[in-house]
Amino acid sequence: QKVKTSVIPPSKRDEAYNFIRAEIKKGRQVFVICPLIERSGQNKETLVFDFDNRKAATQEYEKLKKVIFPDLKIGLLHGRMRAKDKEKIMQQFKKKKLDILVSTSVVEVGIDIPNASVMMVEGAERFGLSQLHQFRGRVGRSKHQSYCLLFSQSWQEETKNRLKIMLRTNDGFKIAEADLKLRGPGEI
Repeated sequence: QKVKTSVIPPSKRDEAYNFIRAEIKKGRQVFVICPLIERSGQNKETLVFDFDNRKAATQEYEKLKKVIFPDLKIGLLHGRMRAKDKEKIMQQFKKKKLDILVSTSVVEVGIDIPNASVMMVEGAERFGLSQLHQFRGRVGRSKHQSYCLLFSQSWQEETKNRLKIMLRTNDGFKIAEADLKLRGPGEI
């Protein structure tokens, strides 16, 4: 089935969390992708003026585990972990011992978890469209309807227009062409 993709505004975050909980109650699993491993220079206390609102996997993992879904089994995966530890977490997720896997882009390719039905991407504006398409491809690998929820920290018109491309097509070639047109080929 085609993965249903949505861009979620900040006002609908709680509804998205309720949707995730409902999917998990059905026996499904969830990926939560963050653009950073951790935010540098941040101590464990809440910042009074938080100008750096980028989502980091380590902080998001703690928030989801302690505040949003304290009753669920949540794992953390990122590129600074030892290969042995990454493999252990992925095996736990694959064997359905974890409900939610909070990760960085290390799950972009080569991951096959047929039971995962939700891909939640935090800071979606920080990823290229082709990369978002790769994330979306991590779900929808079974008979269950799957969903890709894109959260953005920016609501500038350019950001909204970029993310709307993900709503219009599931064709990787069209997405890559649009990404190239918007961001250019880069420089060597």
